[in-house]
Amino acid sequence: MLEIMFFSDKIEIVNELFKRMKRGVNILRVRKAIIPAAGLGTRFLPATKAQPKEMLPIVDKPTIQYIVEEAIKSGIEDIIIISGRSKRAIEDHFDKSYELEQELKKKGNHDLLKLVQDISNLANIHYIRQKEAKGLGHAIYCAKSFIGNEPFAVLLGDDIVDSEVPCIKQLMDVYDKYRTTVLGVQKVPEDQVSKYGIVGGEIVSDRVYKVKDLVEKPDTASAPSNIAILGRYIITPRIFDYLENAKPGKGGEIQLTDALRELMGEEEMYAYDFIGKRYDVGNKLGFLQATVEFALARDDLKEEFEAYLKEIICKL
Repeated sequence: MLEIMFFSDKIEIVNELFKRMKRGVNILRVRKAIIPAAGLGTRFLPATKAQPKEMLPIVDKPTIQYIVEEAIKSGIEDIIIISGRSKRAIEDHFDKSYELEQELKKKGNHDLLKLVQDISNLANIHYIRQKEAKGLGHAIYCAKSFIGNEPFAVLLGDDIVDSEVPCIKQLMDVYDKYRTTVLGVQKVPEDQVSKYGIVGGEIVSDRVYKVKDLVEKPDTASAPSNIAILGRYIITPRIFDYLENAKPGKGGEIQLTDALRELMGEEEMYAYDFIGKRYDVGNKLGFLQATVEFALARDDLKEEFEAYLKEIICKL
């Protein structure tokens, strides 16, 4: 009897997979990630005049390295970085540095040598140049040939998330359950909804929303909620069909949110209220907040830095 039940369960699983394939539902796991990094970083001028904003350090590590490490810890195997002009420093950072390694060897600086070598061995990283700044949607479309017919992750370089379970891994777990597009969200103050893509929907399980509406940077009066998309996505490859024919939206750019809204008409879409503290390192205050809090979390810096902060606060 147990064998018959087990065989029956296997048949049901196979039938469900067959149904999903007929509907075009992707049953592959998420292996690839896109990190858009083609922006000009104008909010950080003059620091970004000759270097990518993604290379600005939080303590002693470039912001983009935090993003790459999140992807790797989540099980991502291949990363595509969408870059632009004056972004060569990103490639150099993740490449081997033979001269530096030789110099560190000569000086017997083995700890730093390992640190440098580990960076170049982090992941399989590929690069595509976005020739024109046409928006996030266009940047994602640039990776179409790399992604193929697979679901993929998107991690925006302006958002660093400090969490026990990597943020994109949390979304991947939700994707494994629903096998469709999942948006990483958190609630924001109502007076800030105009800065984000905003989700309207209903809660279907703990921290999971079924998405009913998407609006790119609405004003407060027309926003469906204050649930904002915050730089993390798992997206099915069907999105490329909509990005291919997309017309400029808000700000005259190809908006990913607009394509997602069209995709929502074809397949179910979910949003996950991820666990973790998100820092918007694309603006100066968020960048400073991340720097201070990451420094305080470091055993080698905490004691002296905390004493310094207390001294500064007493003078205010």
